[in-house]
Amino acid sequence: MQRNTTDLEPTNQLSFGIKNLCASNHTDRERSDLDYYATEPKAVRLLLEMEKFEGSIWECACGEGHLSEEMKRLGYEVFSSDRISRSYPLKVQDFLCIENRETEHNIITNPPFKLASQFILKGLEVLQEGKKLALLLPVRYLESRARKHIYMEHPPKTVYVSSGRIKTARNGRFGSFSTGTHFYSWIVWQKGYQGETTLKWFN
Repeated sequence: MQRNTTDLEPTNQLSFGIKNLCASNHTDRERSDLDYYATEPKAVRLLLEMEKFEGSIWECACGEGHLSEEMKRLGYEVFSSDRISRSYPLKVQDFLCIENRETEHNIITNPPFKLASQFILKGLEVLQEGKKLALLLPVRYLESRARKHIYMEHPPKTVYVSSGRIKTARNGRFGSFSTGTHFYSWIVWQKGYQGETTLKWFN
């Protein structure tokens, strides 16, 4: 029997967890405080100085649009979405719950850290061949036995490690809750890439 490529069938050990997330009954108020840390715009500016992205970009966990607005300012066509609206023009859509169709966009975002593995796998599922997925994650996310199989099966094209701190702010409140306690990296995948992972430093 031919497999329907749009079905959300379990293809790895994290698929069941993604399905459970999609069935969640969290309220909008709960979601607004759920692991939302806005990112200072310079983070994506530095990425785009190092890595070339052909075509449009999807910011799929855009929050209040800090990264989306910076990418637009730099001349990119940007599609913005998030699972709730935080007073920024976007499509209300849970990235992890979309059907597995291919997207014409590249994907750049700072995902909720607790969902990082799911964002990696979902992003790689929906990318078209040759398109890129770039996630801003703490450097420590390169370790862990639980994530090792992801990196082995889907090796990143490039890992950019930030030598300086990048600021994030809980619920977008940079004046009150801005923090630089994590060392961050941009981890970049390219759909179909088969080479070795390159490690670089920036900032």
